[in-house]
Amino acid sequence: MSPGRAGATAEDARVARTRADVARASLDVLTTDGFDELTHARVARIAGYSKTTLYTHHTPTGDLRADLIAELHAFRVAINDLGLDRVLMVLAQWGASVDEIARIRTELVTDGEHIARRLLSQVVEGVRLEAAVSMLSGVVVCPTLMYGSPPDDITVEHAIDILLAGLRAD
Repeated sequence: MSPGRAGATAEDARVARTRADVARASLDVLTTDGFDELTHARVARIAGYSKTTLYTHHTPTGDLRADLIAELHAFRVAINDLGLDRVLMVLAQWGASVDEIARIRTELVTDGEHIARRLLSQVVEGVRLEAAVSMLSGVVVCPTLMYGSPPDDITVEHAIDILLAGLRAD
């Protein structure tokens, strides 16, 4: 392995750790204080990072494929490291019958999908945008809830490639 590659791996580990720390802090604020208290400043303080660090690690690169892969990777980290799958199951179950839980579920999903929606809005709009966002969310949510674990990197990358090829075909 070349020295450049080793450096990239170490950087990837730091980025993954930062994303996991931010995801943990976000979930902590959400479950402790509610959605209205979930701000960049609050999450940065709890995670032990500056707001600039949060923006640096969550700023699109301009490469749509790479940005979508990074976003779904962050979603998988939240599922694996934070037990987000259990939160999603509870929200799905109770949101069907309790209005306040349904509201929280809707806000959480909307917030969780906003980066993918913003990225995809560069190439698609309207109902096709909503369908594309739903497909990307489903790539992670469906296997997590139905089979007990999120998909691996290869599956996520292929799903994004299939989606983007379909969007380009039109």
